[in-house]
Amino acid sequence: MNDSRRAQVLRAIVEDFVATNEPVGSKAIVQRHTLGVSPATIRNDMAALEQEGYIAQPHTSAGRIPTDLGYRMFVDRIDEFKPLTTAERRAIFQLIDGDVDLDEMLDRTVRVLSGLTRQVALIQYPTVSRARIKHIEIVGLGPGRVLVVLITDAGQVEQKTVTTTIALDEDAVRGLRDQINAEFAGRTLAQVFGSAPAAEATATESSEPTARDDTGLRQVRAAVVDLVAATREERIIMAGTANLARSGSEFGEKMAPILEAFEEQVVLLKLLTSMAEDHEEISVRIGRENTHESFSSTSVVAAEYGHDAGSSARLAVLGPTRMDYPTTISAVRAVAKYVSSILDRG
Repeated sequence: MNDSRRAQVLRAIVEDFVATNEPVGSKAIVQRHTLGVSPATIRNDMAALEQEGYIAQPHTSAGRIPTDLGYRMFVDRIDEFKPLTTAERRAIFQLIDGDVDLDEMLDRTVRVLSGLTRQVALIQYPTVSRARIKHIEIVGLGPGRVLVVLITDAGQVEQKTVTTTIALDEDAVRGLRDQINAEFAGRTLAQVFGSAPAAEATATESSEPTARDDTGLRQVRAAVVDLVAATREERIIMAGTANLARSGSEFGEKMAPILEAFEEQVVLLKLLTSMAEDHEEISVRIGRENTHESFSSTSVVAAEYGHDAGSSARLAVLGPTRMDYPTTISAVRAVAKYVSSILDRG
């Protein structure tokens, strides 16, 4: 679309429709926007935009609304993003930052992002194969039981209770902790996971108990392998599903398939994974650009986070195509940067 005025008309239609949820007519455009032309000229431009597929007329004698193609052209031409307010930035920092583990930080992140955008927020657990084991803590819980806690330099914490062959006193637990950290601390999760079969074989040998077995080393080593495997599970946290209710009339019969898709983690993971293939700082999928049919009436704005911490994943906002794209993109970008900086510190 080479005509710059038509681009301005399209922008006016998108902005007004997002703000009012009402079809936009030529008279309203003249009143609300300074384009310096008559309503008749605007009508001619709207007719051309409609013919090219950027806008549509939902009812006879009504105004026009953007199509998926119109939203795409609008998003591709955004040259200004509304910056977050000082209060919004402070809220992000205060809620996400702090001495908390990865699970809590991700949970806070989706709640912050959902609150900022008033849409559904998603965050993918980081792929931490490049992260390293920072420390393994072992705590005695009583006769024959210890708690094994794995901590990575990406901030992830996993724990598991282990039953040992014999009761361990405080000195034995301390010695076991030193042995396990000497073996695993500083290794990447990929290295540990890659050698898992060998480690598991060592851990599950059913031969006569040895002195090393009596210390619980065999069982704890197996637990460490299990915890590393747990860090590699692909998971998603979601918040703000109730926000869809505010837009229920826009989805109509498509609301049920969207809610059903939310229950399938694999569907959401495929969605975010496919958006990573866009190789954009901020990826925006509009309407039928989403490969899964359930999301054909939605728009998704996603960004990568955590790539400098050895952990890479995406966070996103999902809502109706009638979305405030500039504000949503700003929020997604800002939250992704905050989360990345926190992981980098870890």
